[in-house]
Amino acid sequence: MTASQQELREFYVGKDVGDVPKPAIVLDAAIIKRHCEAMLRTVKELNVGFRAHVKSHKTTEIAEMQVGVGDNSLGANFIASTVLEIETLVPLLRKLKTEEARSVNVLYGIPLVPSQVAPLARAALEIGAGRGTLAVMIDHPDQVDYLQQYFALTNSPASVFVKVDTGYHRAGLPPAALNKRGLLEKLANAEKLGYASLLGFYSHSSLSYAGTTPEEAMAHLTQEIEGCKEALETHLELLPEKKELVISVGATPQALSSQNLLPGGVSSPEATALKNLLRNPLNQDRGVQVKIEIHAGVYPLLDMQQLSTHARNGIRNPEDEIAISVLAEVCSIYNDGERAKPEALLAAGTLALGREPCAGYPGWGVISSWRQSGGTSSSSSSSSSSRLIVERISQEHSVVSWENPEHQPSLIPLRIGQTVKIYPNHACVAAAFYGFYFVVDSDQDPEAARIVDVWVRARGSDITEPVLLPRVQ
Repeated sequence: MTASQQELREFYVGKDVGDVPKPAIVLDAAIIKRHCEAMLRTVKELNVGFRAHVKSHKTTEIAEMQVGVGDNSLGANFIASTVLEIETLVPLLRKLKTEEARSVNVLYGIPLVPSQVAPLARAALEIGAGRGTLAVMIDHPDQVDYLQQYFALTNSPASVFVKVDTGYHRAGLPPAALNKRGLLEKLANAEKLGYASLLGFYSHSSLSYAGTTPEEAMAHLTQEIEGCKEALETHLELLPEKKELVISVGATPQALSSQNLLPGGVSSPEATALKNLLRNPLNQDRGVQVKIEIHAGVYPLLDMQQLSTHARNGIRNPEDEIAISVLAEVCSIYNDGERAKPEALLAAGTLALGREPCAGYPGWGVISSWRQSGGTSSSSSSSSSSRLIVERISQEHSVVSWENPEHQPSLIPLRIGQTVKIYPNHACVAAAFYGFYFVVDSDQDPEAARIVDVWVRARGSDITEPVLLPRVQ
């Protein structure tokens, strides 16, 4: 029998997070709240829309923070990668729509497939079906037929984003070839018949993950907007007249880069070009209104990969910026010359941490200074002289060493049975192993040790009974 969220809360809240079964995944609610509030301030200041992706965390608690608790000045727009994520969001979306009078829209974030039409329709009905409640993504004319099936089940048209490929080549169509086999004409006919409503053009590019400066991230965001703008202007004659269309662009580095446009941010040609484009997406009146919308998902959590992009000016230290971490125990230590250099073995590997590389350093995770002695700073500065990293990784174990052995102390300052906190390279992949998060709050507890909540992920909890292990002193 699987423990419910309430049972998990009753058992764990108030306990020390170091005592839980490991490997375990931990979130710092204070950092998440700070990141979400910063993003909402940014989009309001820039007068652009915002769409929150939930695939990274898969929780209603963070989703609510992403759109602002009790704040109806922005629409509550979401993206989900799976129908299960949308089903998990239903109670929150219904609450936002009925109790807070928010405009609500949730996008199923991959090109529409037939098996998902009925589940999406069911979710839309549970939210409160109506024009604009649910959006889908298409990039092929055959997908338009599924929109008619959706309408038959809900009696409401699905909002439609046409996916534009602005260079990432995962999904979508090139801007100049958006009318593949009459796609836009078929979509326009579906709108005339009442079972579709064109929402706009959508691009997602993770090319910015390879960047290392705010200027590169801003240039990637500009490139995405320009690509969608080209798609719109090339096919104006096929688009509805006098209708506001959305250009939805971004990924976390691009979204973070927009924060450089606020007062005190970056002054550069890239910043000026991006700011002007956000203010005036079309050079002249082209018969349609255009609203820029930024979308992002992992920004509430961040991870080592995101920090390596330096997309936001001043983003550097994992201890202050990364809200997600994995707790693991030290199995063994090799400090006595058994190996070419000192190392330690952790009881957490690929399944617990993920196996996503990071261009910023040669490892699979960075050890936090949490409850460490002897200096194991996780500063991301390349000049750091005392950083422990997960250097090698296998399915259930990993090996810790100094990042720069020639400049480091001779011994690994850990002990058998010790719990260490690891910042993963990729939050989305690391979190996939776990059914729920232990939540701490560094604003309430500077040590970030006391469990204040348990948040269950969309995949559900896979623990059978609450278990608390005694602490080894």
